[in-house]
Amino acid sequence: MKLNLRDRNTCTYDAVSLGEIMLRLDPGEGRIRTAREFKAWEGGGEYNVVRGLHKCFKMKTGVITAFADNEVGALMKDFIEQGGVDTSLIYFKKTDGIGRICRNGINFTERGYGIRGAVGCSDRANTAISQMTPEDVDFEYIFGTLGVRWLHTGGIYAALSEQSCETVLAAIKTAKKYGTIVSYDLNYRPSMWSAIGGLKKAQEVNKEIAKYVDVMIGNEEDFTACLGLEIEGQDQNLKELNLDGYKKMIDKAAETYPNFKVIATTLRTVKTATVNDWKAICWCDGKIYQSREYNNLEILDRVGGGDSFASGLVYGLMTTENPEIAVNYGAAHGALAMTTPGDTSMADVKEVEALMGGAGARVKR
Repeated sequence: MKLNLRDRNTCTYDAVSLGEIMLRLDPGEGRIRTAREFKAWEGGGEYNVVRGLHKCFKMKTGVITAFADNEVGALMKDFIEQGGVDTSLIYFKKTDGIGRICRNGINFTERGYGIRGAVGCSDRANTAISQMTPEDVDFEYIFGTLGVRWLHTGGIYAALSEQSCETVLAAIKTAKKYGTIVSYDLNYRPSMWSAIGGLKKAQEVNKEIAKYVDVMIGNEEDFTACLGLEIEGQDQNLKELNLDGYKKMIDKAAETYPNFKVIATTLRTVKTATVNDWKAICWCDGKIYQSREYNNLEILDRVGGGDSFASGLVYGLMTTENPEIAVNYGAAHGALAMTTPGDTSMADVKEVEALMGGAGARVKR
């Protein structure tokens, strides 16, 4: 496989992401409905990837997003700066005192435990990022003048609004113009697409986006719902496919979109909210590579596990261009991320590589 990455010496950023970042309010071990205090984090499906690339894998990253220009927007910027991701590409939109013009998104998330699954309650309508248009961001400057080796974005951002659909396409097309590698996580959320046209709109937008993507990430529901791909014998209720089913779906995606250099997905079997089986597969050049399996993985907070998988996968592809190594970086990083609270990873590259090599959980002194 040859990705033809841009020369690091000619680019300001190894990677940037495009997407919404919300304020996550976490009740810890309790429930949202009974909480009297919350811990605040930042998180977002696209942002989590570049934060992991910087914090764990020491890459130079930035984020393209938008906030309402108020105290909560300033708090979000501070969180991002603490994570080491460059904030100079953030667009701050003027607002009034009560959020009528625009606001910042909030995500209440409880982690779940045992038989009680995780619960998310988002409050993200009318956010600054959902209103951001291609004219609000100078993509020519970012990808042409500054230089970016890798762009990551996804279907959660694309589903926010009609403006988001247009903005993600403008970003991807400009990135490709300057030789930037593009990864995209389909991340289908029917509740988000329902406001702007539902399944029909999701397929219209994602089929167009897919033409410009180099590394596509998604599960079987994502490929069917977003790209209209189906395989013979697929459960119409979109239940989990077995491994052979995933392979057939990936082959269908690769045949439909020959521009895909890599296709990847995580395979999760949920036993309880706190015990999952976890692994990943990666397609490249007609071959399927499977990661090490993490069976009976004990989970503290599963939110962001897939994003940390994507982060490790991107790092592996950028540094080795070896899909088997890359999918193992992704699976190990995702597994470690789910052992700590919050959307983002608290692992470092040495821990990831030790886990890839079979290291156990003995005390380190």
